Amino acid sequence: MSNPKINRRFFLKSTATAAAIAGTGFHRLASAAESKSPNELLDVACIGVQNRASANVSGVSGQNIVAMCDIDDKYLDKALQQYASQKSNKYNDFRVLLDKEKNIDAVVVSTPDHTHAPASMWAMQLGKHCYCEKPMTHTVHEAREMTKLAVKNKLATQLGTQIHAGNNYRRVVEAVQAGAVGDVTSVDVWVGKGWGGGTIPTDKPPVPKNVHWDLWLGPAAYRPYSPVYMPANWRRWWDFGGGTLGDMGCHYIDLVFWALKLKYPTEISAEGPEPDPNTAPLGLTVNYKFPKTDVAPAIEMTWRDGDHTPKEVGGHKVPGSGVMFHGTKGKMFADYGGFKLYPEDKYADWKAPEESIPNSIGHYEEWIKGCKEGTPTTCNFSYSGPLTETVLLGNVAFRSGGPIKWDAENLKVTNNESANQFIERKYREGWRI
Repeated sequence: MSNPKINRRFFLKSTATAAAIAGTGFHRLASAAESKSPNELLDVACIGVQNRASANVSGVSGQNIVAMCDIDDKYLDKALQQYASQKSNKYNDFRVLLDKEKNIDAVVVSTPDHTHAPASMWAMQLGKHCYCEKPMTHTVHEAREMTKLAVKNKLATQLGTQIHAGNNYRRVVEAVQAGAVGDVTSVDVWVGKGWGGGTIPTDKPPVPKNVHWDLWLGPAAYRPYSPVYMPANWRRWWDFGGGTLGDMGCHYIDLVFWALKLKYPTEISAEGPEPDPNTAPLGLTVNYKFPKTDVAPAIEMTWRDGDHTPKEVGGHKVPGSGVMFHGTKGKMFADYGGFKLYPEDKYADWKAPEESIPNSIGHYEEWIKGCKEGTPTTCNFSYSGPLTETVLLGNVAFRSGGPIKWDAENLKVTNNESANQFIERKYREGWRI
């Protein structure tokens, strides 16, 4: 399938300097959307509309969804029917959408990982506010570029780490920062999923009539269509996703970043099976080292997933996914729904600190309000960019076959030149950020 002619402005690369991300990460907005009153509706385009994307479409359905885009006509028609009152325009190629829908205020990007950055960057280059599903990008370089561009253009942004809006994470952050377990010295994070394994299919079935395969591939190198990649298994393949770490890391490591005010790791090592050039592993262990912050000393954080998922952590039986903070006074286990302090007898009379972090008005509502009024969002790209970089660096360490030392300022691995090939990627002709 040939690509339609695309306006050349989409191919301009961001020239924002690294200094742009040094501040708070939020600036007052300067786009047309800010001229809207709080009661006016945003004009939103949804790029990706089904499966995981359906929740994001629903989350902004109180606004004007003026355009919907998906590479699967069945998914697209279903969404158009579900939100028929919106009278949305229909697209298969987000580049065409962005070229034609010049008056939109914002985009919601819910495509597979490998097209997050192209869709988001091109929209933000046009001054559109951006909500992007996690992980923010497919590569470390893309995450840095998206972070800089969002600040440069003063845009309201939000990463799809929906759990960040929940009250439980707030209570955990308050307890950790109040010293409930003393100084945190290390953290364990684990997720029992296993997005990995697989072999490149040798058969070449016909592309379903409803699927625009070339558009689904987007910037990735061409390969024949196979149903093994869609609708969800693309997460296993390096060309499209990042395995379990890429899929779930932003959700769980988010809590550690928030509680300890982390930003960039300095050293990363990984253990797993022999790296496969095509697919993520069925199980992975990654160790990160972080410098001290104003609320924590230098710490180590260990991620485990798939068949590396532990049954016990710190001598305590644990469920399939969670976080364990190890401190000088005790331990804290936390997951999406609650938290627990150890040893239990020591904390029998423990009282939680006074609540200090305001409750969220809602994950999507934060972003919508930010688009209209210039108010801050809690998962903006200045926060979520370093989080995404950290997650993706775990895969870089694994794929490069050895420990890596990370120079965050210069976006470079300093002790293993071969690892730098995984920091940035090449795009097929017709695709850029």
